[in-house]
Amino acid sequence: MLNRLSLLKAWLLLIVLTKALSISFPANAQIIQRNPQTQDSLQERIRQQQTEQNQQIQERMRETWLRQNLQQPQLLQPQQTIQQQEFTRQRQEMFRQQQLRLQQEQTRLQQQDFSRQQQLRIQDQQLRQDQQIRQQQQFRLQEQIRQQQLRQQNNNL
Repeated sequence: MLNRLSLLKAWLLLIVLTKALSISFPANAQIIQRNPQTQDSLQERIRQQQTEQNQQIQERMRETWLRQNLQQPQLLQPQQTIQQQEFTRQRQEMFRQQQLRLQQEQTRLQQQDFSRQQQLRIQDQQLRQDQQIRQQQQFRLQEQIRQQQLRQQNNNL
């Protein structure tokens, strides 16, 4: 009896694990490699999907509002008011989320711009340092040549 109960528990655990794994690792899952070229196209696709989703939501809300207000004229006035308030609330929430997404995108772009500017400053600083090093090396070389010429002149005398 105890073995059967343990065996039953083991089978149930196996079934639960296989279900969980099939949900966690779907067969059609794809690995997205992130590199600079695909990152921009991926972000553009995400923006397009968000825009399409927003348009679909707006269209559904419009359809719902039209259905409720045009097809059901027998609705009582308080119900219409509640529905209109809910519609307005949903619309405001959607606009708020759009604004939030736009702000996040703007922040991301500002951060990228700041990073680029920092990189340019660093490159400029490195270029100046390289120029200074070259000038110092050139000065030393000229000084060595001058010293050699002086030695040769002294040796010739």
